[in-house]
Amino acid sequence: MVMSTVNIFLPSRVAGTNIYLLRFVKGNGEQVTVKVAINGYGTIGKRVADAVSLQDDMEIVGVTKTRPTFEARLAVSKGFDLYVAIPENIPSFEEAGITVKGTLEDLLGICDVVVDCTPGKEGVNNLERYRKFGVKAIFQGGEKHENIGMSFNSLSNYHENLGIDYTRVVSCNTTGLARTIYPLVKEFGVKKVYATMVRRGPDPNNSKKGPVNAIVPVLKVPSHHGPDLKTVIHDLDIDTMAVAVPTTLMHLHCNVVELGREATSEEVIKVWEKTPRVTFVDGGEGIVSTAQIMEMAKDLKRDRSDLNEITVWKDGVHVVGNTLYYYQAIHQESDVVPENVDCIRAMFRLTEDNLGSIEKTNRALGIN
Repeated sequence: MVMSTVNIFLPSRVAGTNIYLLRFVKGNGEQVTVKVAINGYGTIGKRVADAVSLQDDMEIVGVTKTRPTFEARLAVSKGFDLYVAIPENIPSFEEAGITVKGTLEDLLGICDVVVDCTPGKEGVNNLERYRKFGVKAIFQGGEKHENIGMSFNSLSNYHENLGIDYTRVVSCNTTGLARTIYPLVKEFGVKKVYATMVRRGPDPNNSKKGPVNAIVPVLKVPSHHGPDLKTVIHDLDIDTMAVAVPTTLMHLHCNVVELGREATSEEVIKVWEKTPRVTFVDGGEGIVSTAQIMEMAKDLKRDRSDLNEITVWKDGVHVVGNTLYYYQAIHQESDVVPENVDCIRAMFRLTEDNLGSIEKTNRALGIN
């Protein structure tokens, strides 16, 4: 870490709660914030940058782009220091009139942790570079668990990531599964999960990717989502399948869960009502598709119309004996954003308690 003095951790109580946070302080007692770099200011990176900026225990010290795009100008307009990931591209930024502070290597020299938001399967190539500079790193779900060595979910395995140097926030779909399944494991026990992912094609800003006028099955069974979920909920028996459809609005999960005991729909709903980052919609109120959910996010005046919560149809929750059936929707651009913030706190032990971090992040982002 780039610190000039010895760092220690002191307990500090969160007002109105029984949660004690461990605050990151210098040896002389002065509180400092974790210096965060974003490598890849794109769909996820720009959202994580905004989210980190709203926290009082961390700050953005710089973001990177490879080319002088609109997002590069956006970063500068928001006051973020901009660094160039590919040094030989610096002249193109200068020609475009976009001010840069230096290269990725310069940025790594001043940060404590880098959140790698580069395109999937490219992040792992940066791992040795981060090690060389002695900075911690968070990767996204596009990287393989075995290449990074650890995975993260705020609810299910926060404690496993305390003080760790390198980890990955699991994918948007896996994050969604973890948020609703982990509370079931804790409350009822889970014998078996069958889940089908109905995946959107590209993100809304991607006009070069399909499918178009087609439904594409993922022929590898189980799909990667089940094994990925087991990296953060160990020993879970889960099988998953997936299809890609020609829409950009969210993912939809069709889940069947064999609970460890008999329950009622009302009991399950009560568990989820107490679960952070899970919210309900009702088809009887006119929210019958992902399109209406995205419209709801607009009406709620969410930044970029993002919905960080996992959305469950309350009138689609049905329990027969010990078998639970339900549908949930995942906003693929934003559900992992608060997880990245919590992951930073876990890595630097800013709080040992996951619910304390979740509460702090949610409050800053206006979640729930």
